Amino acid sequence: MIELVETIVKAIVDEPDAVNVTEKEEDGLVTLELNVAPNDMGKVIGKQGRIARAIRTVVKAMATKKGIRAELEII
Repeated sequence: MIELVETIVKAIVDEPDAVNVTEKEEDGLVTLELNVAPNDMGKVIGKQGRIARAIRTVVKAMATKKGIRAELEII
């Protein structure tokens, strides 16, 4: 799932080298933490959070397909 999020976000931002996704797992919940350059934060979040919501939807769909619980945090 890390590769999926990286691919999506790198296509959106101006500084793709600054994109970093880490994975943490606790109590059966996988948390993906997304770090981007400060000037790209608005592009990842989008107007009224639409892009962030779309990325989270894709992550949850992939997690459901794998039979796990997952969430995305944008840091």
